[in-house]
Amino acid sequence: MDSVRVGFAMCGSFCTFSQCLPQIEKLIEAGADVTPIMSQTAYSTDTRFGNSADFVNKIEHICKKSVVHTIKGAEPIGPKKTLDILIIEPCTGNTLAKLAKGITDTPVTMAAKAMLRNERPVLIAISTNDGLSASAENIGIMQNRKNVFFVPYGQDDPFLKPCSLISDFDKTVSAMHCALDKTQLQPMLL
Repeated sequence: MDSVRVGFAMCGSFCTFSQCLPQIEKLIEAGADVTPIMSQTAYSTDTRFGNSADFVNKIEHICKKSVVHTIKGAEPIGPKKTLDILIIEPCTGNTLAKLAKGITDTPVTMAAKAMLRNERPVLIAISTNDGLSASAENIGIMQNRKNVFFVPYGQDDPFLKPCSLISDFDKTVSAMHCALDKTQLQPMLL
């Protein structure tokens, strides 16, 4: 994986941040050059899961790079072709809807647009409480989109949250290797 340039974009599924940070570490340990990207919400919102500044500091320490957190900062990814793959992890239902409808109003959606315009892979690791309801249509749209791949996912709590879906973040590196080869890691549904 040496010299693979990975954009690791995080959206506001704050409860999963502690599961996503180890994936960044695994990528770097394997030799990837990781550029961290965060939505404005993920970058600046303090929640019961932690202080935003603490998460940003951890991510910047791991990557040894500043977090891209503005649309202006993400825009050059396209024309300069600075990434080989973009991983959106966690990808919220909100970001998924924007991607499905072509809305570019966050650093994460700008980075995705930049990648897709250059026919480079975007790997989505969903984390949404409405994956089997309101977001289901958008998942279907994105699964049919060229150069878009998914980290395998399933229901995280079928009895208490029957519509909620989450990716198996431990499959991120394997899914990334497949996406770089323009294939979907199977099985996609867990």
